[in-house]
Amino acid sequence: MDLKKDVKYIKGVGPNRVTLLNKLGIFTLKDLITYYPRSYQDRSKPQNIIECVSGEEVLIEAIACGKLSDVRLKGKTMQKLVVRDETSSCTITWFNQSYLKNKFEIGKKYKFYGKITNQFGKISMTSPVFDENEKNFNTGKIIPLYPLTYQLSQNVLRRIVESGLAEVEEKLPETLPDYLLREYDLEDINEATKHIHFPQELKDFEKARKRLVFEELLSTQLALLELKNNYMHEEKGISFDKNVKMSDVINQLPFRLTKAQIRVLEEIDNNMEAETPMNRLLQGDVGSGKTVVAMCSAYKAVKSGYQATIMAPTAILATQHLENFEKIFNSLGIKCELLISGISKKKKENLLERLANGDIDILIGTHAIIEENVVFKNLGLVVTDEQHRFGVKQRTKIAEKGKNPDVLVMTATPIPRTLALILYGDLDISIIDELPPNRKTIETFAVNKKMTERVNGFIEKQIQEGRQAYIVCPLVEENEELDLKSVEELYETYQRKVFPHYKVEYIHGKMKPKQKDEIMERFKQGEIDVLISTTVIEVGVDVPNSNIMVIENAERFGLAQLHQLRGRVGRGEYQSFCVLKYEGKGETVKERMKVMCSTNDGFIISEKDLELRGSGDFFGTMQHGLPEFKIANLFEDMPILKAVQEIAGKILREDPKLEQDKNVLLKDLIRDKFMKRIEI
Repeated sequence: MDLKKDVKYIKGVGPNRVTLLNKLGIFTLKDLITYYPRSYQDRSKPQNIIECVSGEEVLIEAIACGKLSDVRLKGKTMQKLVVRDETSSCTITWFNQSYLKNKFEIGKKYKFYGKITNQFGKISMTSPVFDENEKNFNTGKIIPLYPLTYQLSQNVLRRIVESGLAEVEEKLPETLPDYLLREYDLEDINEATKHIHFPQELKDFEKARKRLVFEELLSTQLALLELKNNYMHEEKGISFDKNVKMSDVINQLPFRLTKAQIRVLEEIDNNMEAETPMNRLLQGDVGSGKTVVAMCSAYKAVKSGYQATIMAPTAILATQHLENFEKIFNSLGIKCELLISGISKKKKENLLERLANGDIDILIGTHAIIEENVVFKNLGLVVTDEQHRFGVKQRTKIAEKGKNPDVLVMTATPIPRTLALILYGDLDISIIDELPPNRKTIETFAVNKKMTERVNGFIEKQIQEGRQAYIVCPLVEENEELDLKSVEELYETYQRKVFPHYKVEYIHGKMKPKQKDEIMERFKQGEIDVLISTTVIEVGVDVPNSNIMVIENAERFGLAQLHQLRGRVGRGEYQSFCVLKYEGKGETVKERMKVMCSTNDGFIISEKDLELRGSGDFFGTMQHGLPEFKIANLFEDMPILKAVQEIAGKILREDPKLEQDKNVLLKDLIRDKFMKRIEI
């Protein structure tokens, strides 16, 4: 049995379906059997027709009373079948399913699963799935429901998963040691894999899920703790000069620091003076003043005789950092330079030469800093801004440009503390949980589409007063399935119809970086009144004059993301506003909008986001350089998570390198799951 076998060779796949499976991230047999259901339908217990409740999805067993009739309507056909059991009859309807014509025999028993409607005593069911009585493919059992891509049906994917499971039948090698299976009452890997896809009863699924979640969280914790231990036990780090005081920078600032900033700087100062290398995560909400913390840290490194580097995710953010750093450091005799991909070849050569000679104290830039030809004379401090854009791999790569430099990782994505400990288990954590006193609260309103004209009127009033506005929408191109207006379409509407007398521009992720930077620079200079954008504006450019953020289809975004977007305004002296335009009347949508309107605290918002959406959506793509969780939900599974943290710590205390025989499987599990991503 080869778990790396290409999924196209699995029974039922074929050339067309392999493309669809690849879209779901399923490339191998292993990917297929670890593509877990998102939920289940219990189709195992039939109900009497007379007892069925209108609006519920139910299973009935009934006899076909007559032949299926085919009724032609405008542009479509309707198929009708009357069935009955001992208690009552039910009319079943399908649309455009002519192939069903010869599927049913009079007097024969069938099972149907679908939504029941009971109006004035007439019971009906529309478009159910069905089986002949003795067969159990669509009914008669608990059915898994998978996250799907367009054009791939649940039935087809279920059949393919069944074929995959048949290939590995009871032959999967165990991934957890015996002592853990026994001590924590966990199912073996073969049972768990079978039951997570096709449980006989719900308790089978619960047992299977417990085992798979345990494995996923334990391997994550062990990998992160191992990373941390390796880092801590490497050669000594740098002990920066105790006589260099961060207060030299603080005294130059035109504003006072918050208590939270001072507390965090003390933690960093102690770290930098210690012999072990600093490896710290700095979390702070949008606008909480993380850049100042980076400045003070860089100052200590430079005045102790080392170089520092600040890595930002975009050229415009890197340029903004340079401007802020130079305001303070020019007078202190510290030389800062900018390295982004757009600079000329000649300028770059000169810069790299000066960097290698030690003539540049602080290098600020983008991914360009990671390139091999970027050589530091004496790198002592690495700061990465918006860490989740980089991941462990790049962080490690840049740190290798010095001899165990101190590393400070900054993020404005508020993550609940318990979760941060999990995701950044290899880092110490500092939190700036206080905003500067001069920051005005951004007023947030949630409105439906009927309010569009009023919102546009409000935007116009602000533009007339000299302000600027962002309008954010979720997609770049028209997507019929979601029926959302694309950036280009929205731009056309606003420029031609809504604001023909103002300068409207648009920006999205598919543009070249240079083009995006150019547009953002023009917006910053006040040459653009309204900027239509996708979420590319989420990270960090300060435009103090922009004070309105309108988010179209706000229900499509996670709360954490809405909070990030909102943080683009309120950077200046003017009262700022965020307008969330949403559709849908569901309770969850209303609840989420309510959270956004009632608080500006990113940590409260992130807790709520996690609760309402689960961790998969919360983190979106593989932004941490670690694999996404396939089955664990960090909100629901917090008890397992806490238990597993303790277990991982205990295992590594007894066996730091997982060399004992009993832990060989754990070592293999971590290597298989993580090391490809973390070490490359």
